[in-house]
Amino acid sequence: MPMYLFQGKYTVESFKRLVDNPQDRTEVVRKMTEAGGGKLHHLFFAFGNYDVVALFEFADNEAAAAQVMAAAAGGSLSAGKTTVLMSYPDAVKAMKKAKSIAKAYTPVKA
Repeated sequence: MPMYLFQGKYTVESFKRLVDNPQDRTEVVRKMTEAGGGKLHHLFFAFGNYDVVALFEFADNEAAAAQVMAAAAGGSLSAGKTTVLMSYPDAVKAMKKAKSIAKAYTPVKA
């Protein structure tokens, strides 16, 4: 199954709630992920542009998008970014395919 990296930013209200009631959100996210047919591999609290980072596995982009939409609809996040990940064996397959396709490509001429 394809892997996905999600980076999310909590709302100010979410931070207020987490400070008032400190909690590990891992099992909540895991339960939601499994309800969508996916698997949560890791959930991290992060510093920087995003506050939470998750590594998920889903059957396809539609299932991954549904997960992100459901999380966004809950109102705890103000922003998010999802990156589709590719294993190195799959990347090597793509490289080999690109090599054969490149022969048919004509670069822009000066």
